[in-house]
Order: sequence, then C-alpha cells, then structure tokens
Amino acid sequence: MVESDPRSGNPRLLVLGAGPAQLGLLEAARERGLWLAVVDRDPRAPGFRFADRRCILSTEDEPAIERLVGALRIDGIIAPGTDWPVGVAARIAERAGLPHPISPQTAVLATNKLRQRERLAEAGVPQPRSWVVGGDEAPPAVEGPVVVKAPDRQGQKGLTLVESPADLAEALELARAEARSGVALVEELVEGPEVTVVGFSAGGVFTALAVTDRIVAEPPAFGVALAHVWPSHVRCQAPDVAERAVAALGITDGPSYTQLRVGLAGPQVIEVAARLGGGHDAELVLAAVGVDLNGLAIDAALGVPLRPPEPRPLVGGAVTRFLLAPPGVLQRVEVPDGVQARIYREPGYVFAPLRRGADRAGAVLATGESPGEAVARADAAAQRIRFVVADAGLLEAL
Repeated sequence: MVESDPRSGNPRLLVLGAGPAQLGLLEAARERGLWLAVVDRDPRAPGFRFADRRCILSTEDEPAIERLVGALRIDGIIAPGTDWPVGVAARIAERAGLPHPISPQTAVLATNKLRQRERLAEAGVPQPRSWVVGGDEAPPAVEGPVVVKAPDRQGQKGLTLVESPADLAEALELARAEARSGVALVEELVEGPEVTVVGFSAGGVFTALAVTDRIVAEPPAFGVALAHVWPSHVRCQAPDVAERAVAALGITDGPSYTQLRVGLAGPQVIEVAARLGGGHDAELVLAAVGVDLNGLAIDAALGVPLRPPEPRPLVGGAVTRFLLAPPGVLQRVEVPDGVQARIYREPGYVFAPLRRGADRAGAVLATGESPGEAVARADAAAQRIRFVVADAGLLEAL
C-alpha cells in the first residue's frame, strides 16, 4: 500500500495488533483517513490490509516498537483487543511524550490479574475468592469448582475449569507453564450468568455503554465467548460494580471492558481490561446505542479532548455471534448474498478445534426488535455460511 503524504496533516497512528480483535478499530481508523502503521508478527494477519506501513514484529517487542515510534513520527499509539500490548503502548507513549489515556501504572493493574485482584480488594470491589499458587506451594484446599488461570496471559492460555480436586494439580502445572511469572491464580467459580460491561471514561466520568450476556463454550473451550447479546437479561448492579472497578484501577480516560459473574451475592468482577474488547464490542455498541466507541478510542490515543458519550438505544436487541469452522486447512468460504460477516482467515489457514478465542473463524452482527429476534437472525446468517476445509492430517500425509 502506498503511504500517504506526511505533509497532509493526517495523524499517524500506530496500532499494536492486526488480528481479528483489531479489525474494527483498523477499519474505523482507515475510514477517518488516518495514516496507519500496524504491528503484528503474523505476515498474513487480516488487519494488514488497512495498513500504510506493515511492521512484522511481535506486539511485545517493546524496544523495536519504540524505535518505530520515533522513525515513523507517530502521533499516537493504541493496543485494542489484547491485554499485554496495553502496557507496551502506555510505557512507550510516556517515554516518547505522546498522549495516552492511561498511565503505565494503570496498565500494570489492567494486565496483571494478581495486581488487579489486590487493588480491587483494597477498594472493596466484589470479586471471587482467589489463591495464588507458586511452584513449590501445595494446592489450596478448595470446595466446589474453581477456575485456574495464568495471571498475566489472555486468550484462554493456561485456563482450566476444575470440577474435581483430583484435576487441580494438572491445571496448576498448565497455568504455571503458560504464566510469565511462573505462578497460577485459582479462583472460586461463581455460579451464575456471565455479563460484560462495555464502558468509556472521559475525565474520570464513567459511562456504561452496553451490558451484554456473554455466552461461553463448555470445556474444553471454557471461557471462549460464542456470542455477546445486548441487552443483558440480568437485571443487576453490574454497571455500578464495573464503575467502581474501573475507578479502583485508575482508568479515568478511554475504553474499558469488565467481565462479571452474577451470583446469589450479586455481581462479582472476573477481570477488567483498559482497552476495547476483542469481540467486536465497539461495533455492537454502535449498532445498539449509536456510540462510535472505535472513534472514541482513537481520539483517546491521539489526545483529542474527550467528553462523556450519550448512549441511546436504537434497536431492541443486538448480538455478535462468532463463527466456527471445522478443523482442517481452509480451502474457501462461501458467504451467500445478503449475509454480512467478518471472515478472519484466508485460504491455507489451519483451523484447530475450539480451544481459545483465536480458533474462531469469523463473526456476524445482527439486530432486531428484541434480543431473541437478533439472536435468531444471527443464527440464521451463520447457518448459511459454509467453511470448506481439507483434512489437515491427510494433507500432511501427502
């Protein structure tokens, strides 16, 4: 792609990530005419089609990314959809003197579940009981199901739902192996529905833009969202609890994404992210309540003055429904006329069984006069999309 004239005055934005989780923001930034440098280690990442400058390196390679910021005369840096690069972006922005919605200190709290749990506890924000287990420590004596996770990873890496104490040791070993810190976080599983509060903060004023039901897969893909449905059927204080959690972490500006489980004692925070959600939440918010969350996130990254958004329901229901492909090597995707879908992968990509978010194949967004009607429309659209794959084992044998 030909670079735009740097004398045109268009802001130059560096985006960390070119995968499915970044597609919505990249498309929005392209529509605004921004000059885009996009970082991803996968040369076939789908978001590169929006890039003026493709930067093929890891989004965790902080020194290299910092050199890019200076060399490309970047005006702002953003890390949508994934956790660890949020800290990379915040630290580089501070050192380079660039505007940024959160500080490096807040980024640590937003990307490390152990530090986050400590700060939420200090602020009295309700959350599940949890235990930290290092390499030499005995497993905790727990009753009932627990979730074991790597506290500094995302995307279901090292995540296990443990329903029997006999399986706890294996889950701890997996989580510790995936964790950067070498420790595992064990959390009591709160029985009840899971909801997500998509929010935006401006000058310390938090606005809950949407509360969605988060429909997740059963094990072995526990924790992988299959759909986000708005509005949530759960009538509770989730927005208020999310607001308290966001404030406790020091998120005064920019987007946030809070996952909660609603049990008998009310909503409890599972985790908070200081970024756009990776499941096309911004597009759902735009369709449901008319707020351009991608645009607001871009403004926050570029230092544009912010003011609290004003969500107003436009439809009765909206849903992001993720698409799954059968395991194997993708040959082609057949999308009928009239079906609007994001397809994440090109032919040649090898799909694995659903284990984490990256194994999803695409998504459709549907609206309706009610959540049920939106879900029915999304399901109908998904059933008409066909992923044609070849068996990976047979190809390897040939």
